[in-house]
Amino acid sequence: MSSHHQAESDIALRVKAIELLLVEKGIIDPATLDTIIDAYEHKIGPHNGARIVARAWIDPEFKHRLLADGTSAIAEMKLTGFSSEHMVVVENTPNIHNLIVCTLCSCYPWAILGLPPTWYKSFAYRSRAVIDPRGVLQEFGLEIPEQVEVRVWDSNADLRYLVLPERPPGTEKMTEDKLAGLVTRNAMIGTAKVQSPAAPID
Repeated sequence: MSSHHQAESDIALRVKAIELLLVEKGIIDPATLDTIIDAYEHKIGPHNGARIVARAWIDPEFKHRLLADGTSAIAEMKLTGFSSEHMVVVENTPNIHNLIVCTLCSCYPWAILGLPPTWYKSFAYRSRAVIDPRGVLQEFGLEIPEQVEVRVWDSNADLRYLVLPERPPGTEKMTEDKLAGLVTRNAMIGTAKVQSPAAPID
């Protein structure tokens, strides 16, 4: 989606300029900045959300708790904090597709999904996701059949959402770790589906 990519480029340039200015003026320490970036790249991020999804796929009781009280179920896995303290998990089914947005700014469960993508913060996505969600999903390459209901959830400072995507076919014999490897950040926002593995797993 070209408008989101343009917004991503503009935001990235502004962030880089601000970062350089703050470093030059000695306001921030580059080493500290690297530590923070490393934390978000390797310790906090969508791999945590993928673990939650994979656990729900293989453990029906955990899935039940997750959908009933996302905050408590996620806390069982010690993945709370960093704007992920109050969570609601919404499940994609053959009849329902969920899409997450923050129309006000960019509220987002950082501990579970990592840094928000720039398109998620763009005005184009925030405004159009609620007005024309099917059109937005098409621009992400996701065609939702007319008979499938699309539900849009608006995150805010007090409440964040996570999409529990449908488990793809051909994964019945996969381990929890292997399943987690299939789950993408966008699938947990609702702008993508989890794809089946290229070959059956024995």
